[in-house]
Amino acid sequence: MSETNRIEYKAQLTKDLDLEKEVVAFLNYHEGGLVYIGIDKNGHTLGVSDPDADMLKIKDRIKNNIAPSAMGLFDVVSEEKDGKSIIKIIVASGSEKPYFKKKYGMTEKGCYLRIGTAAEPMPQKMIEELFASRTRNSIGKIKANRQDLSFAQLRIYYEEKRKPLNQQFKKNLELLTPQGDINYAGYLLADENNISVKVAKYKGNTRVDLIESNEYGYVSLIKATKSVLDKIELENRTLTQITSKERLEKRLWSSIALREAIINAFVHNDYTREVAPKCEIFQDRIEITSVGSLPEGLSESEFFEGFSIPRNKELMRVFKDVDLVEQLGSGIPRILETYGKECFQFSTNFLRMVFPSAEPVYNAQKEALVNGVVKELVINLVKGLVKELSDTQIKILNLVSEDKYITKSNMAKQIGTSTTTIDNHIETLKNKNVLQRVGGRKTGYWEIIEQE
Repeated sequence: MSETNRIEYKAQLTKDLDLEKEVVAFLNYHEGGLVYIGIDKNGHTLGVSDPDADMLKIKDRIKNNIAPSAMGLFDVVSEEKDGKSIIKIIVASGSEKPYFKKKYGMTEKGCYLRIGTAAEPMPQKMIEELFASRTRNSIGKIKANRQDLSFAQLRIYYEEKRKPLNQQFKKNLELLTPQGDINYAGYLLADENNISVKVAKYKGNTRVDLIESNEYGYVSLIKATKSVLDKIELENRTLTQITSKERLEKRLWSSIALREAIINAFVHNDYTREVAPKCEIFQDRIEITSVGSLPEGLSESEFFEGFSIPRNKELMRVFKDVDLVEQLGSGIPRILETYGKECFQFSTNFLRMVFPSAEPVYNAQKEALVNGVVKELVINLVKGLVKELSDTQIKILNLVSEDKYITKSNMAKQIGTSTTTIDNHIETLKNKNVLQRVGGRKTGYWEIIEQE
């Protein structure tokens, strides 16, 4: 394969190699690009002798020698080609053009643009025009309305990945404005904020009959994302078909595509409008909606091909650090491996991904029959006390009727509330002499006390 407008080959990483120029050119190019180390200009694979060391050098050079910050806009990975190790640098198109080499500043010596297969100096007039239109309304530049923020949850996620945060982490992760205040990205990643993500479930194919509504939020965006992923994983049940030859299993939706879609919605949502993404489950589909359509300068065809202009590079970096994002620009191609382009709906203000379910999300007739039988059983047991019980307490009794070993956490998940709320209602049921615990916490079970 020869070099193209999006691909640049370099035989090896040396001090003389002007790597920064190539990266700057792709940051300023509307499609971004790829730089391969270990392949010569003719496309012959030479390989690199110490990819790990070279990757560290590359990251340091891009981080320290290019402005504005390119963190969150590039990825460095090692690959095998023709039996040899090579390095691939994935560069996204940046939203704060013009990017430049710090050594020369915002001049023709510092600013480059990809033209054909070469990085060409950017004319001074273009530099001035790009600077004049540079995006300033980004979560990295907006001062958070609260500065008394803590980051205990974020520290835990970094420690889990053996990347403990030091005292300078806010600066290192670009969670501060140029003036030194915590920015909106920091606010989103803090232990407390006002962003809440809704996961709703409807009985039919429209939004008329809401049967379950959950909110995951007011916490670090990383924690909220993981909570939504766990909830949707719970909803994505396994379908089993037994044939004469084998047992076939599949999920309602592709787990990989669903995960990528949810993370994509969280990372690329336009939080400057203070609206969070949402997930909605219908009888025939699941919809994942994020605020903000395609970033300026990115076409639909480029979007589907995996070109990336991260809307929130600060979030992209953190999500990648904690392994929620694997590789820059890989999410959409993974979704397209299972679902077609028609599953993506673009509008002026939103991006929606719609995935049809492999079969109806639930069997309404069967569910109504089971619930009817259980509810009738509960009513017969508690008799006149039913009117004194809340809907949640009736639901708890229904769940106990179905499974006397059910845990409080499972009750909370199925009802769509917190374990604290479950504790309070169970205490009320105990006080009314309706429910009791037989045995210990680990080996015991629940028992409904039949009323005379």
